[in-house]
Amino acid sequence: MRYARPVMTAATLVAAAACHGGAARSPTAAPAPAAVARAAEPHLANIRQLTHGGENAEAYFSTDGKRLIFQSTRDGRSCDQEYVMNADGSAQHRISDGTGKTTCGYFFAYNTKVFYSSTRAADTACPKKPDPSKGYVWGLDKYDIYTANADGSETKRLTHNNVYTAEGTLSPDGKTIVFTSLKDGDLDIYTMNVDGTNVHRLTNTIGYDGGPFFSPDGKRIVYRAYHPTDSTELAQYRELLSQSIVRPNKMEIWVMNADGSDQHQITHLGGANFAPFFTPDGKRIIFSSNYTNPHSGEFDLYLIDDDGGSLEPVTSAAGFDGFPQFSPDGRQLVWASSRNATGEHQLDLFIADWKP
Repeated sequence: MRYARPVMTAATLVAAAACHGGAARSPTAAPAPAAVARAAEPHLANIRQLTHGGENAEAYFSTDGKRLIFQSTRDGRSCDQEYVMNADGSAQHRISDGTGKTTCGYFFAYNTKVFYSSTRAADTACPKKPDPSKGYVWGLDKYDIYTANADGSETKRLTHNNVYTAEGTLSPDGKTIVFTSLKDGDLDIYTMNVDGTNVHRLTNTIGYDGGPFFSPDGKRIVYRAYHPTDSTELAQYRELLSQSIVRPNKMEIWVMNADGSDQHQITHLGGANFAPFFTPDGKRIIFSSNYTNPHSGEFDLYLIDDDGGSLEPVTSAAGFDGFPQFSPDGRQLVWASSRNATGEHQLDLFIADWKP
């Protein structure tokens, strides 16, 4: 997913970093980032650009807040690999082995190990892209979850589903991974122990449930979902799923308890709403959306109360802003953005001081 012009489309944007966002992209080009004046962004101070070129997204903090793991298409590769850098953008280096395609990296609680999803078991080459004649669709590549030391050594396969198994994140107590998988025939959310045992399915409604993150107290999970609303949509969804593809252009934000109970919809905005994350106090949710123009590539970050009230914009730069995460101490926000892009398909990582 993840702009010379012509500017990268929203569809391309979310596809390149499909993990927690694999949700939103339209075939309509966004306006050039430099062409639109920026309004104030009062929640963000001291914005710093961490990467400069390529397609970079899905940056997530280590639990001590000192490092970030992220995925990037760079160095002549045609699909993502996993990288680690310091929180100031220094010491960027690849930790995956360069084979297959990777996504959704995350640090374990003790910071010396990471987990991420990779297609390396299915094929050492990058997966084929979906047939463009099918319109805007997202390929459900054969990811499984792997663990490794934070330097990339001692890679071990954690799941053996041989179908899309990705979007993994960690509970605050460091004991549970929540993730999305196609292993039972639909795109649902699961939890498992960090050693891969005790797998438990949380969602059962037909449709795409994904991008899950725990609340700071570990009691709830926020995620994004698309549930077909009529027989035609359902038939289309199932037909695409049988081809290992999905058309994720309709998503809303949902919340449930950590055991899967009390699943309820938070947003009713239309368009593509994805990449949700709880604020440090657990009372609000930050997410990315193009609801103001669902057929454009204009995605911004928004805040909303955890009961669906008080919607508020966070970013206003032209183009794409998505994949937000707060630092463990709640003082900083990291996210992916096309602001300042100077080349086609460019998406970079930014960090800012957070002003509640």
